[in-house]
Amino acid sequence: MSSELDHQFMMQALEQAKLAAQAGEVPVGAVLVHNGAVISKAFNRPIGNHDPSAHAEMLALRSAAGEIQNYRLPGSTLYVTLEPCVMCAGAMLHARVDRVVFGARDPKTGAAGSVVDIFSINQLNHQTTVDGGVLESECGQVLKDFFKERR
Repeated sequence: MSSELDHQFMMQALEQAKLAAQAGEVPVGAVLVHNGAVISKAFNRPIGNHDPSAHAEMLALRSAAGEIQNYRLPGSTLYVTLEPCVMCAGAMLHARVDRVVFGARDPKTGAAGSVVDIFSINQLNHQTTVDGGVLESECGQVLKDFFKERR
């Protein structure tokens, strides 16, 4: 269940998504909150960085880990405007992120329930709580507008 705080942090992720669109990247934004404070923000950069792993979530995780000087991020929540892919979901689990909150569902590559659900595999040694659909229409609209302009 989402809260007012979830909406506030997702709005910050949406601002990051808009920066991605301005840079010509698929508009996905992420915000990582650790112990109640925003410690990293990022947007998609695979084109600009020439890096297939430069998804918003991955960049936010890298930045946050550097900020706290630990590759594990217990006590953190990652807000992302689009349902994470398998790569990003795996990184979140390895980073020990406590909770993932996403906006729009991704019926093509979503790994939090749309195509597969990496987070529901009980055999994995870490469990992450997932809440989807927070500001779903707003997050989805940013993507729709981006791709409409491209066609």
